[in-house]
Amino acid sequence: MNYSAPRSVLSFFAASCALIFGTAALAQPPQPIFTPFHANGIYALPDTVGWTVTLPSGATAPAGSFTFTIRRNNLDVLKTGSFDLSSGTATIQFPYSEPAMLYVSVNQVAAPSSTPLSAPEARQINDGLKALLADKDSALKPVFDRHPELEIVPVPLPSSAPTGELIATLGAAVAPTSLPPSAPRPADFDAFWAAKLNALKKVPIHPVITATPTTQAGVELYTVTLDNLGSHVHGYLAKPKGKGKFPVLIIYQWAGVYALQSSWATNRAAEGWMVFDVDSHDMAPDQDAGAPKDYNAVGNTSRETSYFLNMYLRDTRALDFVSTLPSWDRKTIVVTGTSMGGQQSLVTAGLNPGRVTAVVVNEPSGADSNGELHGRRTGYPFWPSADPQVMKTALYFDTVNFASHIKAPTLLAVGFIDTVAPPVGIWTAFDQIPGPKEIVPMVESDHNNITPQKQGDYLQRAEEVLATVLHGGKFIPNAGSTLPRR
Repeated sequence: MNYSAPRSVLSFFAASCALIFGTAALAQPPQPIFTPFHANGIYALPDTVGWTVTLPSGATAPAGSFTFTIRRNNLDVLKTGSFDLSSGTATIQFPYSEPAMLYVSVNQVAAPSSTPLSAPEARQINDGLKALLADKDSALKPVFDRHPELEIVPVPLPSSAPTGELIATLGAAVAPTSLPPSAPRPADFDAFWAAKLNALKKVPIHPVITATPTTQAGVELYTVTLDNLGSHVHGYLAKPKGKGKFPVLIIYQWAGVYALQSSWATNRAAEGWMVFDVDSHDMAPDQDAGAPKDYNAVGNTSRETSYFLNMYLRDTRALDFVSTLPSWDRKTIVVTGTSMGGQQSLVTAGLNPGRVTAVVVNEPSGADSNGELHGRRTGYPFWPSADPQVMKTALYFDTVNFASHIKAPTLLAVGFIDTVAPPVGIWTAFDQIPGPKEIVPMVESDHNNITPQKQGDYLQRAEEVLATVLHGGKFIPNAGSTLPRR
């Protein structure tokens, strides 16, 4: 039954609560500041991982205490503890001596009230409020009679203890350049993908290129469809107007089923790129439906039926296509993407060494698929670790197993508290890349869509790299960013 209370009853209820609990607004407590011992969040072996905890200038120490839990690779609990800020400062520290990503969750536990509300008092208040409301509106009485469990004021459980409110998640990398793959690459991995690429070569591209309106000045836009092994490639192609030779930027998309925005291609074309923005699915780029919502689980018990097989082949077919265009400068092809777009970029560069000029990716997913069998929390595509056949299949699509073939200079960003593309997998893939590489450690970042305000370091460095390559320069990675700071 749906019931909508009259405004007068809601007002009466609010007034009743105000009389019982008071109307004074609670001031927002000051949030502590957590400063890592090493500014870039990277530690050597052995070392003590830690944070100094302080309050903002002029803030008064909050009442109550704080608890913390340290997990290795966001899975196994290593340590729990507590601290308070009565002196204005505290530390969280933990000696550690093996390669790992450490996650720390911090909770604030409020100081107990001097007169906490007891369960009998809460029930008495509930009964009184229900009687007042039913007297005001008789239609409420049968509702309350049918649902005696309804609580207007929460009734505390007899054995409940305050767990506190999560106020911060912290991350640290310990010897991350020494992280080994959680599972060996399948013995026939290279042979499997070589056979698929050979079969792809036998399929003519048959490009269908349709001029498409755009409001971006000085840019031509086209909708593209290509034949592929087992599916079709779709996307937007954009280039500066007129004749010329241009460097190519291939954009691969993050997870989901959605329409592409043509501006993602035309904005970059306005800078001077020829851009191919590739849909992750076999559907027109202006459509927001046409692929299963749970595509990441489709066919995941076999390498021949996994949804990612055709996706990865479409990514290489996009590379085949731009390589045939007369407007390509015959020198530069950069692949880029975020999350699943980064996953596709790493795979494409690994399957096509020598054909890709540079890789620029942010928090790429798809790494360390078997991690939960080996003490590492895994992320997207969230292959179920309890199914042995899925785990076997996943290794043929795991970015870690493509990374060792990447020759192009690679810029890769990692969020230290990322729960969608966990950093332990990203570091493991990064470690396998034999070519020149640079990592951007985003110490306070969860996944890009969760903490977009923490993506600045990657965005700045990515723009620097793209501008350098666009204007004919060479991307030379800064390897020093991966070193621990003492």
